[in-house]
Amino acid sequence: MKKMLLASTALAFSASMAMADVKMGVLLGFTGPIESVTPHMADAAEMAFREVSESGLFLGGETITPVRADSTCLDASAAQTAAERLISSDGVVAIMGADCTPVTMAVLQNVALSAGVPMISPSATSPAFTTTESNGLFFRTAPSDARQGAILAGIVMERGFDTVALTYTNNDYGAGFANAFEESFLAAGGTITSKVAHEEARGDYSAEVGQLAAAGGDALVILGYIDGGGSMLRTAYELGAFETFFIGDGMFGDELIASVGEGIEGTIGTIPWAEGEGTEAFNALAEAAGVQAGSSFTRESYDAAALLALAAQAAGEATPAGIAANILNVANEPGEPILPGELARGLEILANGGEINYMGATNVTLVGPGEAAGFYREYVIENGEYVTVQFH
Repeated sequence: MKKMLLASTALAFSASMAMADVKMGVLLGFTGPIESVTPHMADAAEMAFREVSESGLFLGGETITPVRADSTCLDASAAQTAAERLISSDGVVAIMGADCTPVTMAVLQNVALSAGVPMISPSATSPAFTTTESNGLFFRTAPSDARQGAILAGIVMERGFDTVALTYTNNDYGAGFANAFEESFLAAGGTITSKVAHEEARGDYSAEVGQLAAAGGDALVILGYIDGGGSMLRTAYELGAFETFFIGDGMFGDELIASVGEGIEGTIGTIPWAEGEGTEAFNALAEAAGVQAGSSFTRESYDAAALLALAAQAAGEATPAGIAANILNVANEPGEPILPGELARGLEILANGGEINYMGATNVTLVGPGEAAGFYREYVIENGEYVTVQFH
């Protein structure tokens, strides 16, 4: 009887372990200037978590439950409170996020570091993260704006615009991007007639546009978000201040086209993007799952979530320390290449003591904590649609 009791107890314990739940945070700006794109990013991340859970191979049968929280994109205090709640109340072991640079930096320095919880941001692109000390807790799947600024500057010059006005959103993201653009543009022989910061969520940008127009320039470069940056573009067009516009990754989205109207035609921009086998695999998965693959940073979000899960598998435990210590191991060579839709194979290889090189949807290569290599898509808006020009 005692043996039967022990056996049944062991079976019950085994069953409870098999159904163990691992919580991971999804910290994105569900309100704020990029609220139109973050639901798609969250859906893409959760698609990866679901793929891992449904495989039945994650840590001997455990599942991942994503827990969403609102970073607001801009309000550092609100983002910190949300992150603290994810860690202390919800018990997440890692965070997919945050998104915008200011809140991501605040969460990293004021919450994640003290709690020892790793973060992988799909979209915090400020050059500042390259040199920010994170104790090996911060990673990102989108490349730095140090490179995007140089690429955008080259595109502007190649299209024959050597004298431009420049406006940027007044935070670390905008300032870092603007500085990178300015440095490369001036080095290439260009002239910046005026450099004006703008605030988000303002109703009237005519004063800023007037200042930029007074200084002159053959085109206006806008480095901001869909809300403020889009309003700046619309105002500049309606006032006849500029006819040609160049924009950065923070403004990419269908809502930009809808809100600006005809003034958006011919606008040229850049955004982290990818093409190839991994991207095609992601697109097929997203279509089947009803996820909007073509939105900004969806591929990077899927990859960030997949890396967190695969790192836990490599560690043999879903703990913050184990995940942080193995992210670089699963993201880079050597190892078996793993694409979207192949997470089960990656989990199996790791469970058997093998190595993987997660390529993902964006051809992932992490150049140490805080930095990622990557590609940029140059596009032009024609007939209300984003049309790819080339990849850089």
